[in-house]
Amino acid sequence: LIRELPRAISSGQLFLQFQPKIHLRRQEVAGVEALVRWEHPTRGLILPSDFIPSAEASRHIGPLTLWTLRQVIEDQRKLVERGHDLPVFLNISGQLLGDEPFVAQAIELVTEGGAKVGFEITETAVIRDPDAAIANLQRFADIGVPIAIDDYGAGLSSLAYLKRLPASELKIDKLFVSQLSSSHRDPLIVRSTIDLAHALEMEVTAEGVENPATLALLSVMGCDMAQGFLIS
Repeated sequence: LIRELPRAISSGQLFLQFQPKIHLRRQEVAGVEALVRWEHPTRGLILPSDFIPSAEASRHIGPLTLWTLRQVIEDQRKLVERGHDLPVFLNISGQLLGDEPFVAQAIELVTEGGAKVGFEITETAVIRDPDAAIANLQRFADIGVPIAIDDYGAGLSSLAYLKRLPASELKIDKLFVSQLSSSHRDPLIVRSTIDLAHALEMEVTAEGVENPATLALLSVMGCDMAQGFLIS
């Protein structure tokens, strides 16, 4: 698969699917996350979990992410033309946060593209090289790119990094959201995370929302946005 990935990028085998985030108080779609898919000519549909880790290990993650960014910019323009002026978020690998050529290209694409684009990053991505990662994230923030902390709580969540990151959104990992209505501890963790993020002037998105009871609980807890199969 990794040997075939460069050709897949150049020959149009990759495409994006968009998962909406709904704003709970306004009851409207507030943005979307771009998810890359690979339609292989013989293997069929290949999901990110089957090729992204190998792309990172083989250094193909840079070209793949730049392709995704270009496609996101183009698709965001199409959404605007059709009356949906929504920000589109894409995931940025931790390897790329310290890659100066990638950062420069990404800044150029976003600046020239004029689209509403946001970046999602994980805390573990920052831990690789905190100073370089935080400095480059600040460069993205300075040109108007909103930064979202993805999968919060799933890895080595650190308040030391949380207070330094120029993030405007925190996404609670589905690990805590999926058992919100059946667990005793998960509601406490989710509620305290929402309060913490709000105190740091960040909006909160809950990932992995799959049933109405979970959505109702999140709304009562003051969560700002929700994302998952229940919604789309």
